[in-house]
Amino acid sequence: MPARIIERIQETDNIFTLRLEFADPWMRRQYRFEPGQFNMLYLYGVGEVPISIVSDRRDSHRLDHTIRDVGRVTHGLAALQAGDELGIRGPFGRGWPVGEAAGRNIVIVTGGLGCAPAVSVIRHVLKRRERYGRLTIMQGVKHSDDLLWRDQYEAWSREPDTQVFLAADVASPGWEWHTGLVTSLFDQAGMTPDQTTVMICGPEPMMHAAAENLIERGFSDGDIWLSMERNMQCAIGHCGHCQIGPHFVCRNGPVFPYPEIRPFLSVRGF
Repeated sequence: MPARIIERIQETDNIFTLRLEFADPWMRRQYRFEPGQFNMLYLYGVGEVPISIVSDRRDSHRLDHTIRDVGRVTHGLAALQAGDELGIRGPFGRGWPVGEAAGRNIVIVTGGLGCAPAVSVIRHVLKRRERYGRLTIMQGVKHSDDLLWRDQYEAWSREPDTQVFLAADVASPGWEWHTGLVTSLFDQAGMTPDQTTVMICGPEPMMHAAAENLIERGFSDGDIWLSMERNMQCAIGHCGHCQIGPHFVCRNGPVFPYPEIRPFLSVRGF
């Protein structure tokens, strides 16, 4: 499906956001997605790449994708400007359990650019505040200079019944937040397992460590959800590149309840 770039935002030296709209007005009206799903963005004659949708689903006529320039396709996408066209396939995959989580507290734990799959669910909760309990957002980065959307986190922290905690392994002078691992924020956050759904995305070692830490604190593994990242190429479970155990991340995920994926996170080779 052809789409037009209506805005390009340079987030850092090698990270940018493309704001897209479908060229066909009918598609703008019909397209729907769930928080946590992804699209395949493609450049004609170059290839395609899976990218999380970071906008709120009420704005499905306007699709935001935050992208790191790390390969042939993303390098081509980085060269595009407002007014240029690309292709979209999607949406694909299983998203965050926003329906099951209604009426519960929400804890979101993210790391690095791995925060991108969580942005749409944060926006979803904040635009439907009456449906959910307390929202706790924890974001960790390797270096404080790597933090994306600093202004956005500060704005979210001012929302009702919402708390935001940021952590950097290494901090530059002037960093006002926590220095250390994102899991070291758990004590500060004052979370309780009762009526709480946890959503985690980021590097797999961080997600595994965070989930196990939460279980030690009394959280049920069934209340913990992870967004997995794999080399997704077909997005429909045919090519096998994204397989982990019996699961295809593109089709069965990318969001999984922790019990489904837990046995494979500590196995070398998966």
